[in-house]
Amino acid sequence: MKFLIFCVMLTAEMVSSVNGQNKKTDSIRYFLGNIQADTNNVNLLLKYSEAITFFNPDTGLLLDQKALKLAREIHYLKGETGALNNYGEDLHFLGNYPEAFKSQFEALELNRQEKDAYGEAMTLGYIGILYNDIGEYRKAIQYLLPAVTIYEKLPGKFKGAFVLSNLGDSYIFFGMKDSALFYIRRAYEKFGTQDRFHLWSFVLGHMGKIYAEIGENDSALKFYHDEIINCRISNDKLNLSMAQKDIADVYQSAGQYDSSLYYARHAFATAQSVPLKRQMLQASALLAVLYNKIHNPDSAYVYLDIAAAFKDSLYGPEKFRQLQVLMLNEQQRQQSLIQQNEHFRDRIKYIALLSVLGIFLLLAFILIRNNRHKQKANDLLSKQKAKIEETLTELKSTQAQLIQSEKMASLGVLTAGIAHEIQNPLNFVNNFSEVSSELIDEMKGELDKGDINEAKVIASDLKQNLEKINHHGKRAGDIVKGMLQHSRSSTGVKEPTDINALADEYLRLSYHGLRAKDKSFNAKMNTDFDESLSAGEGGVGKINIIPQDIGRVLLNLYNNAFYAVAEKLRCQAELVEADEVYEPTVSVTTKKSENSVLITVSDNGNGIPQNIVDKIFQPFFTTKPTGQGTGLGLSLSYDIVKAHGGEIKVETMEGEGTGFIIKLPV
Repeated sequence: MKFLIFCVMLTAEMVSSVNGQNKKTDSIRYFLGNIQADTNNVNLLLKYSEAITFFNPDTGLLLDQKALKLAREIHYLKGETGALNNYGEDLHFLGNYPEAFKSQFEALELNRQEKDAYGEAMTLGYIGILYNDIGEYRKAIQYLLPAVTIYEKLPGKFKGAFVLSNLGDSYIFFGMKDSALFYIRRAYEKFGTQDRFHLWSFVLGHMGKIYAEIGENDSALKFYHDEIINCRISNDKLNLSMAQKDIADVYQSAGQYDSSLYYARHAFATAQSVPLKRQMLQASALLAVLYNKIHNPDSAYVYLDIAAAFKDSLYGPEKFRQLQVLMLNEQQRQQSLIQQNEHFRDRIKYIALLSVLGIFLLLAFILIRNNRHKQKANDLLSKQKAKIEETLTELKSTQAQLIQSEKMASLGVLTAGIAHEIQNPLNFVNNFSEVSSELIDEMKGELDKGDINEAKVIASDLKQNLEKINHHGKRAGDIVKGMLQHSRSSTGVKEPTDINALADEYLRLSYHGLRAKDKSFNAKMNTDFDESLSAGEGGVGKINIIPQDIGRVLLNLYNNAFYAVAEKLRCQAELVEADEVYEPTVSVTTKKSENSVLITVSDNGNGIPQNIVDKIFQPFFTTKPTGQGTGLGLSLSYDIVKAHGGEIKVETMEGEGTGFIIKLPV
């Protein structure tokens, strides 16, 4: 009962302001003293700590200290490493870098002892961001790159986004913008869901930072403002302060000092409300520069003094000494581990050498005593050697197959649709090949009879068959080429694209992909493509788009359309009496106007109720049952179309169907 009251208090803490903080902290301390030691309580403390730390790290520190104590009392190692990670992050937010490093290094050692790959990768990421904060970017990369390697082997779509973003940060400071953009984009694309608000804010902030670095301020500001919206939803004051300061930096670089001053003040106030020392240092230093720019020396001196005080608090001689001692201890520990490993390897080699020597002595003794069986023993050894070599060859072959399987795994999602598409031309090739073989036999017979005219007729038929074989063979080749094209990740670069071919191909892939999951599913597909948009000589008719991104939009609309007609068919099938037979239909049209291209995807499903039409492009909004939709498809599609300079709108009639219209500039 007491712990339930405590949970209610924490929930209230997460949704309330910081007023009365001391009183709340005293109450939390009181309840923490009465919590029983068990794994559920440890996990619950860690869960609340992760949520509350981003706007109240002091309270998070109390929770993590208690969780660490309880975990150690019951020898709950997973809870202990989680508490050490959270505790280190609390200290990081509060600017206590020596203790933060100490906590994370202890967590790293425990993770490695327990062989917890996920925990090790997460802790490596925390250590990497600490090194980034103190300017040791090369050391940060030494911890972040192994973390990326570990995450690549683990399941989970958004796992590693935090580490990839930090790795991009390190390369930004090194001035390697291409490498930074590569890793930060990977983090953005890897993030498959936005229900982890703090992590999503972190990724958005880094997307904004890299675009600011390459001079694309409009894109940078878009990501920063999205980050602010996400931070306000989750009451994430840490990332909110950083986003406000980053926007101030963008406006300062553009010479818009009033706007920069506005956001810098907000960044300082947000950081001060937590408080976050490092963010207050950065904001006060920027405010000093800005007030100096607008000729307000009094305010500039005030913030310069504030910045100096925070700099001394964070990076002063005592903190620097503590960091040096900690780094030296860690270096000595690493060297000690290396020496232990070398000693262990030497010992193993020594034991192995003695074992081999003993085996040889035993073999020599046996050979001396059994001289008459020498040849037989040699034959046996030869057979064993051959068997070992054969086994080694099989292992290498198996290894090569596994590597190839891993390479092909990324194409697995296209298999269902592609398999059906490529089977049709292959059937034609096989059938016409068999018929052609029979025609050759007939032609030989006619030539033997001397009937040249009949042989010519058969030869003409044979030529037509070969032309058809060639046609369908090229068609199969085009399908394979398309499969390879769609399996590539988006380059972010626009290229001339046949929009009719793209729309038609994704329609078929979507349909056959759904058919592979549900063999009973059927739907009629209507297409009406503007022939002027089809590629002619020199690429005439093509439009400049990012094909992978627009393909993603089309695939999402097709999947939604097929889902809508399937649901309507299911509902009608449940009715005992139906007035008419319902035929599920999905239609796609393209049309070129003066300066744009219109793509319409429509269905004859149940339509969208008018009271929710305005919400369908909002993130996380979905009408599908729980577990069948994330609510992000149309939101992402909207963003992709907007990024192309186009627009997307919906026309729907409840009970009749829905149509989505994409307008792209030519």
